[in-house]
Amino acid sequence: MEQLLFYIFAVIAVAAALAVITVKNPVHSAVSLIVCLIQVAALYVLLKIPFLAAVQVFIYVGAVMVLFLFAVMIIDIGKERLKEQIHGQKKYAIPAVILFFMATGYMVLWGKLTVPTPNDPASLPGFHIEEIGKFLYTKYIFPFEIVSVLLLVALVGAIVLVMKDKKGKRPKDHTIDEKP
Repeated sequence: MEQLLFYIFAVIAVAAALAVITVKNPVHSAVSLIVCLIQVAALYVLLKIPFLAAVQVFIYVGAVMVLFLFAVMIIDIGKERLKEQIHGQKKYAIPAVILFFMATGYMVLWGKLTVPTPNDPASLPGFHIEEIGKFLYTKYIFPFEIVSVLLLVALVGAIVLVMKDKKGKRPKDHTIDEKP
């Protein structure tokens, strides 16, 4: 039963990840990413690591995706501008997709389909919440803070870009005396 759930969650996660890069609407892409991240959290539950599943849902799905959706809705990329940006990427995307599927086919046909897991996942190093906290707030505090500052700068940058575009595109105010 556990292996069946793994395959169900994995297939949904891969389908959602493909939807992230194939749908044209940025909001639909962000929602697909939310579905993918929730499936990854379900895989963490199957691995008997509920803390990482909760962190996945609270931080990535809850906080980061709300930030992404907020930024996407503020930026409001027009369809013409989006087509211009995507048009030049097709020559790189098609060979990358072909290479990806060739590598995936190779791993499925000649690789191992199952991975041995330890009997007790709690015996793995770094499993305990205390150890994760110690690593996060001692050894990895600088990268942790850099990521938070980077997200803040991205949000402020998106707001600045939107405000600059809206100032340039603001229609002229007409009074009653003036002709439009």
